[in-house]
Amino acid sequence: MSLRIIPGLGELAGDYDGFILDLWGVLHDGSRPFPGTIEALTRLKALGKRTVVLSNAPRRAAMVSERVAEIGIPRDLYGALHSSGEEAWRHLSNRDDPFFRALGKRCYFIGPKRDDPLMAGLDLERVDDLARAEFLLAVGPEDWEESLAPFAETLKAARARDLPMVCANADLVVMHKGRRSICAGAMAEFYERIGGKVRWHGKPYLSVYQTCFELLGLEDHKRILAVGDSLRTDIAGAKAAGIDSLLVASGIHAEEFGLHAGEFGAPPAGARKSALYPGRIERAAAAAGLAPRAAMEQFRW
Repeated sequence: MSLRIIPGLGELAGDYDGFILDLWGVLHDGSRPFPGTIEALTRLKALGKRTVVLSNAPRRAAMVSERVAEIGIPRDLYGALHSSGEEAWRHLSNRDDPFFRALGKRCYFIGPKRDDPLMAGLDLERVDDLARAEFLLAVGPEDWEESLAPFAETLKAARARDLPMVCANADLVVMHKGRRSICAGAMAEFYERIGGKVRWHGKPYLSVYQTCFELLGLEDHKRILAVGDSLRTDIAGAKAAGIDSLLVASGIHAEEFGLHAGEFGAPPAGARKSALYPGRIERAAAAAGLAPRAAMEQFRW
């Protein structure tokens, strides 16, 4: 059966009562909303649909919501917001399983200054000397780096001491203003590859979806649709959570799916826009063992 390509969310909205919406790559590009975002959210709200924005941002949910408002998406257009950073913070605060209880309190923070607030309110000592650290908290690169190279030696040194890592953002890469940048997930993936122990937070891991289900308050999970642009996180996470998914093709996989990279998923000035290639999406999804219900080029109604 071939993959269904739809022009917009309105084609499927009647089949669902709740929506789990990815943020970066679906609703905005890191600096402003995509063209169809405000209308689609407004339509969902008008229809009484329940929505949760689920982000792999390594920040507390309240901070992510503030940033989303600054970007231009009003807070009253969605029901709730959850983030991988919020989940990591809660586990570090509650120490609610053996992994976290064994971490210790001396934390080596790998992240930019803008993400320092993730440490606020936690009974942790931040150390700059890796030799004193009891665990790593991986948040992301300092300046939207495209390569893992600046972090490799630190990670190798941490592995030599067998330090566990908490990864506050399960994404491997993100498109920031049209440029690909690594995320904390790339650090965690490398760390596991060299034998390190990692606790991952965010999509595609089930615990964030369980929180979203609580926020949505819907008993019938078959009436929930996840919308995202990443096969590895959004679509795989929906499958693990037992819910349907809708793939937005103009995000992280745009080039792979035959779309030009450019502002808002559109082609650069003067370029002819490519058609969406369903076959490419089907092959990529099948290779990952995934089957989204449908795909659309951009998030729009």
